[in-house]
Amino acid sequence: MTNNKSKPSLKYTDRERYDRLRSEAKAPYRGLRKFVYVAFGASGCIGGLVFFAQILSGRDVAGALPNFALQIGVVALMVWLFRLEGRKP
Repeated sequence: MTNNKSKPSLKYTDRERYDRLRSEAKAPYRGLRKFVYVAFGASGCIGGLVFFAQILSGRDVAGALPNFALQIGVVALMVWLFRLEGRKP
């Protein structure tokens, strides 16, 4: 004999898991993207600190200044992308 009882759907068995899966389906890899933004932002901060120290020491200022500006731009971009990612539901 077969049992014709149907299993309850995931929606009703574990609401928290269902919500997590729905949010992942709406925005796949959000956690990975946020990690990449933080990692690149940290890299930009370290690079900016190195080039800033090089500018302060007066060593090859003409070469260090554009690199410093680039690092500041990378950090600004990563902060903007991270904040943009946080606004999405």
